[in-house]
Amino acid sequence: MINPNTTAAMTEVIATAARSVARSDAEIVAVTSAFGPASIESHVDEAMAVPGLLGAISANPDADGYLVACFGDPGLDAARELAHAPVLGIAEAAMHLAAPLGRGFSVVTTLQRTIGRAADLVSHYGFDRQCRGIHACEIPVLDLDTNPDTADILAKACREALATDQSDAIVLGCAGMADLAAELSADLGAPVIDGVAAGVGMLSAMAAMGLHTGTASGEFATPPPKEYRGLPPELDPR
Repeated sequence: MINPNTTAAMTEVIATAARSVARSDAEIVAVTSAFGPASIESHVDEAMAVPGLLGAISANPDADGYLVACFGDPGLDAARELAHAPVLGIAEAAMHLAAPLGRGFSVVTTLQRTIGRAADLVSHYGFDRQCRGIHACEIPVLDLDTNPDTADILAKACREALATDQSDAIVLGCAGMADLAAELSADLGAPVIDGVAAGVGMLSAMAAMGLHTGTASGEFATPPPKEYRGLPPELDPR
């Protein structure tokens, strides 16, 4: 499980959520990116997070699966080229799990400026019909764990989303919300899906079934070796 930002405290929150749903025979190795932004809240942040993400995969080559713990699913295709095991993003996992739980779901994320990226992912993953709305609670990522009102603000945003969208489930739009999913679900009386937990479950099933990224088309085959100039050794994906 890779936190592609560099905030170790957030990694611990995410790791606790991951381990709470892991199978008894599963080991969760939580990694904080060594390079990149402290949080990912813009297109620039996302781009700058990808080298650290790929470096973390290269440094941990023997995992049975990799979970990219950021709702923007940064660098997902590149990670799949590099890894020799399945790779999931938490937005991807959460939407796939939310879709069968009713007629439609709503996404509740952090900042308004991230809604466009979330909408792109909804379309990319084929959930335009199931996703009935994307809403922001306007709490910056790094404030989720320190703002004493986070749970109340998030619950209010989720309740309003359910009513406005006439949806049946909530997808939480940030890995930093992972520890609140169960509490919110009980409070709202509706399924609240955290992509960290969803991703752990899906990757565990993939590992048990012996699945891996398909490379028959060549698109996700290991990239051909070539020179990368100016990169420190830790960021060289070869």
